[in-house]
Amino acid sequence: MVQLVGSLRKELADSISTCKILVVGAGGIGCELLKNLVLTGFKNIEVIDLDTIDVSNLNRQFLFQKKHVGKSKAQVAKESALQFCPSANITAYHDSIMNPDYNVEFFRKFMLVMNALDNRAARNHVNRMCLAADIPLIESGTAGYLGQVTVIKKGMTECYECQPKPAQKTFPGCTIRNTPSEPIHCIVWAKYLFNQLFGEEDADQEVSPDTADPEAAWNPEETAARATASDKDGDIKRVSTKEWARSTGYDPVKLFNKLFKDDIMYLLTMDKLWKKRKAPTPLDWHQLENSECPKEGTPASGLKDQQVLDVWGYCQLFQHSVETLRSQLQEKGEGAELVWDKVKTRRSCELVFHLIFPYKNVGSMAGNIIPAIATTNAVIAGLIVLEGLKILSGELESCRTVNLPEQVPQSQEEAAGSLRARPAQC
Repeated sequence: MVQLVGSLRKELADSISTCKILVVGAGGIGCELLKNLVLTGFKNIEVIDLDTIDVSNLNRQFLFQKKHVGKSKAQVAKESALQFCPSANITAYHDSIMNPDYNVEFFRKFMLVMNALDNRAARNHVNRMCLAADIPLIESGTAGYLGQVTVIKKGMTECYECQPKPAQKTFPGCTIRNTPSEPIHCIVWAKYLFNQLFGEEDADQEVSPDTADPEAAWNPEETAARATASDKDGDIKRVSTKEWARSTGYDPVKLFNKLFKDDIMYLLTMDKLWKKRKAPTPLDWHQLENSECPKEGTPASGLKDQQVLDVWGYCQLFQHSVETLRSQLQEKGEGAELVWDKVKTRRSCELVFHLIFPYKNVGSMAGNIIPAIATTNAVIAGLIVLEGLKILSGELESCRTVNLPEQVPQSQEEAAGSLRARPAQC
């Protein structure tokens, strides 16, 4: 590939080859950005990313190959980018940008910072560091086919935190635990269950019936009778979910009966909840096994991902998921915990979600994931470099916030509407 630097005026080309820039993030946007930078003629680049490469990255983060799975994104991105321009001087950090080592003094050594991040906390941090160091920051992001690039400069533009960001949607605990009525309620409950069983326990993410539900009406004697009627394995309600699960060795059958039989029977004692709602039906593993277990030798029809399972089929998926996660926990050693990851962990416990609610978008909803589009990342990465060239040319006043709309503008007026100047607020 031919570098762009030869087509730029000499003053700008010299600035590009001598300036030092920081790229924060080596994922979807970061890979495209590093390639663009070295082909434009940038020679002194430092890149930082905390993440490692996963198979799911390979469809859009083209600097990575299957052989790189498990390795540092920053380091592999550096090695791959050097193949485009061996003379470039790239330093890679496999670390978090929020590490105290990357303080204001660290940022001051750069002429320009380019963000290619996917989380708000890190964006806020870089924004504050650049303001304190008085270094121009090019902020970017994509969401499916949508994208945005904006330049942030102290005293000239508003900063990243000047504009309020939409808060993540939350749901009342009593709805999640007692009366889920939408797919997302069931998915959030399943995500909570993952942490209660295998991750870091959070008192705000309990999965057992909520006895403080203001809608509930109680009959204490009946409650006690129903709650213990099917408990043959000890008192499972006086200890935490994780403690009890560990005591059973994460037995899938016991977990199933607690979650879908004992807890449901407990919920049925909250009489008022079911005045205007359809009451849930308890499920018993052994009864399902005896009544719904298919005869041996009965072939499953259709492709695996297209098969419509019955209740017993989902029970088996639940068992497989619990056993998979139990094995992962054992591999980490005594006292270890699994950490929820929006891609990696989602795949390993996907079957648990499908048992809770067989819904085609369950993975994306559980991880709050908007599918990444490779072409969107490429367009945004190109726009980042264009804004960077304006800054290095001393034309900060011509920088714009560039929005990549979901639909292509049909006229020049509509196209102009996607570019807007930003007032100085910081």
